[in-house]
Amino acid sequence: MNKASTLFILLGLFLAGGVYSFVKQKQSRSLIALLAIGSLMSLAAGLLQL
Repeated sequence: MNKASTLFILLGLFLAGGVYSFVKQKQSRSLIALLAIGSLMSLAAGLLQL
């Protein structure tokens, strides 16, 4: 497990926490969708580098 994959996974988890927070705050759906897509892409990049 190298540094890049670890950073991508941590970034994805951080963004997923942001998605959860924004849903609880009832932010706009487009903002939540954009953040969720970024989170999924970051997690996927980290997992594919393993």
